[in-house]
Amino acid sequence: MRLWRRLGALVAGLAVALTALTLWTARPGDPALYPASGPEAVTVLLVSHGWHSGLVLPRDRLTGEGAGAALRSIATRFRAYGDLEFGWGEARFYRATPTLQAFDGRLALEALFTPGGSDGVIQVVGLERPARESFPQADIVPVRISREGLARLLARLDTGFRLGDGQPVALGPGLYGPSLFYAGEGRFSYANLCNHWAADLLNAAGLPVTPVLDTHPLGLIADLRWRAGARALERPDLSKP
Repeated sequence: MRLWRRLGALVAGLAVALTALTLWTARPGDPALYPASGPEAVTVLLVSHGWHSGLVLPRDRLTGEGAGAALRSIATRFRAYGDLEFGWGEARFYRATPTLQAFDGRLALEALFTPGGSDGVIQVVGLERPARESFPQADIVPVRISREGLARLLARLDTGFRLGDGQPVALGPGLYGPSLFYAGEGRFSYANLCNHWAADLLNAAGLPVTPVLDTHPLGLIADLRWRAGARALERPDLSKP
């Protein structure tokens, strides 16, 4: 009985500590930026692929206010596509893991726990069809942001690319579709996962976020629904002809 009491106290203590950490690290939104409505508002999409999430942005917005050299170059390079998906990851693990079946535990642990973090990369994918058709199995959350919120999101995104001679540094083909990997600034670690990266961009646009919840895509989706009122689209019924 004493052992069970100690275990119960330990579990309760961990739950309290996790709750406190969740509340302590929560970031407020900016009511002046989000929510947004009206003709100048722009819809961006959070796309969760189950283990990884990214953002889909209209390509024609990547040359507007807030965009810098990296995004303007990418908008030109992917000019054949209406929407682009941006995703962040660790340089070795991300590029070696197109699916969960390709998961490498050693690479994953090194990506998460290398002291000082690991090199990050950004994958850019040109979508040949609307996001819902391109990713029928994904969870997709549309977020309506203001023009100023988009400008701040683009400015934050632009600084995520490493530049060489004033241009983003391309590293070769991405994992699927017409895509490229680019060298990223910043360091990837357990405290700066792909889902944290996507949440940080949305926070720049004025949305409130909760990093502890945002560690996993399901937590990020729940966080957006709970604190920002953004709901995921229904998935299509693929069983129907």
